[in-house]
Amino acid sequence: MPVPATQPDGLPGRLAQTVLSPWCRLALLALLLCGAATAMLLYEPQRLLAHGWPPQWGGGTAVALFGAAYGLCTAAFVPRPVLNVAAGVLFGAQAGTFSATVGTVIGAGIAFGLGRLLGQDALRTLVRGRWMAAADRQLSRHGFRSMLVIRLLPGVPFAASNYGAAVSRMRWSAFLGATALGSLPNTAAYVIAGSSAATPTSPVFLASFGFIALSGLAGAVFAWRKRAQLRGAGRRTEPAVCHGCGSPACGRPVPAVRERALTARGAADRR
Repeated sequence: MPVPATQPDGLPGRLAQTVLSPWCRLALLALLLCGAATAMLLYEPQRLLAHGWPPQWGGGTAVALFGAAYGLCTAAFVPRPVLNVAAGVLFGAQAGTFSATVGTVIGAGIAFGLGRLLGQDALRTLVRGRWMAAADRQLSRHGFRSMLVIRLLPGVPFAASNYGAAVSRMRWSAFLGATALGSLPNTAAYVIAGSSAATPTSPVFLASFGFIALSGLAGAVFAWRKRAQLRGAGRRTEPAVCHGCGSPACGRPVPAVRERALTARGAADRR
């Protein structure tokens, strides 16, 4: 007796399937990011953090609240250098560095989670270009090391690196650990510059400013060299298909001598 075809789940089931599809989730992510960017432009929360901090909040509570607000602001595309300087002005070098670093990890985790939940399934299908495929392999295979280098480079956009890592197959532990460790030097430099901004001729301010300038120059040079390496990796040809088993999924490279022999044999058979 033939088995009847499975009936559709009805309109609610189809709607749920459409809403949960990868491209609808990607559209939702785009709407969230646009809303966050619009709110940042309209309300300028970085000014509230730097100039409108409630005076009754002090000590550890203020440091913790600032770190949480820092994370939300970076997820809404507020520039991190502005927040780092504000942390130095409000809390000094040590507490400001701690709060800003915690906020950096929180903001990176929010962006990584949103990208992994809403955008990864759709954007993975777009990783086909040679340069993008090479970058994706680097992030997926060497997650901690790659993200550590990215965080040490001050010129890499924070939001772009977060969502780029979310599209790859990098693990959460590697992403958050490399973010905390790699962002610490530049974060501390900006915080120290903010804490000593009242005395711009002091050795502490000059040293922090010099570190920021030198790290930016080093980051530009490294990015230029890495871009050339990724382009070279993208131009590499794929391994030849194995002629022994005839399977395109095998992917074992054929030695040059063996390949020439097979070619000559095929030509002789055609004669």
